[in-house]
Amino acid sequence: MADPLAEVIALMRPRAVFSKVISGAGAWAVRYSAFGQPSFCTMLEGECVLAVDQQAPVELAAGDFVLMPATPGFTLSGREPAVPVFLDPHAAQGGTGELRHGRPSGPPEVRMLGGYFEFESPDAALLVSLLPVLLHVRGVERLPVLVQLVRDESLDTRPGRELVLSRLVELLLIEALRSTTGDGAPPGLLRGLADARVAMGLRLMHETPARTWTVDALAREAALSRSTFFERFSRAVGMPPMEYLLAWRMAHGPGQGPARAPWCGDCGRGRARGLQLRQHVQHCVQPPCRAAARPVRAWAGGGGLNQRARTPSTPHTAISAMPSTVHTSGA
Repeated sequence: MADPLAEVIALMRPRAVFSKVISGAGAWAVRYSAFGQPSFCTMLEGECVLAVDQQAPVELAAGDFVLMPATPGFTLSGREPAVPVFLDPHAAQGGTGELRHGRPSGPPEVRMLGGYFEFESPDAALLVSLLPVLLHVRGVERLPVLVQLVRDESLDTRPGRELVLSRLVELLLIEALRSTTGDGAPPGLLRGLADARVAMGLRLMHETPARTWTVDALAREAALSRSTFFERFSRAVGMPPMEYLLAWRMAHGPGQGPARAPWCGDCGRGRARGLQLRQHVQHCVQPPCRAAARPVRAWAGGGGLNQRARTPSTPHTAISAMPSTVHTSGA
């Protein structure tokens, strides 16, 4: 059966672009404006504080991993109070040497390996909207190893470099995201996969997206009543089943290969209809005011949820609870 998480990441077509070592000592703080591209960081030593826009500050320690699928504005600082220095994330991309903040001399008090990559898919925004704004993972040993492999490969020029980098980034994303599956994940793909009945519907839609699925048919396959399946799916994924199916068809169809999907029109009228559907899905999947979502914090293995959602009244009502922050700790 289809693996929705692996398929979503593969369709995003991630490509590693840039990474470098960042260190700090003394009193320091830096402020980055919104970047939009996915970024990652693994803490090598020491501690610092990450404050992402519209999210609660997060204390990072050695071994922690952070992923932001569509990097918003954020402030990174040491433990001592300091006035943030504003930096342009686009201007900070050059060079591969170590970037030092705070006191320039002496040993660093904190070191991290960070970087960013790109999603080459034209429909990346549809897929990213199903992921948390901020992913904080603690205690998963393979993540720092994968980040270091990305760093080493990006500095080398051996044959096959781009292919190796793309596969390493895919592994990095899968490892980070599957570390958060469970009831602690906010509404989105990860939360949906944690519910066995909802996951059945997701896998069926991913496996045969061209089939004329209905809520009734999916509910029967999941061994649930129509109303129960609709409500569980909408609350877990953050949108009704048919909205998700439409989003998946739009992301999986045009521009993803030489063969056109069976639901894509071959004439101008069909392409125009496809554009209308794409705009409709972008509105449903990624509302304009995404920052209004409340932070959702949960550690793997338990913890309550603090989330906001509207109970759908009809099969065409989109849920407005969007993914926010996820913290998880390895076993």
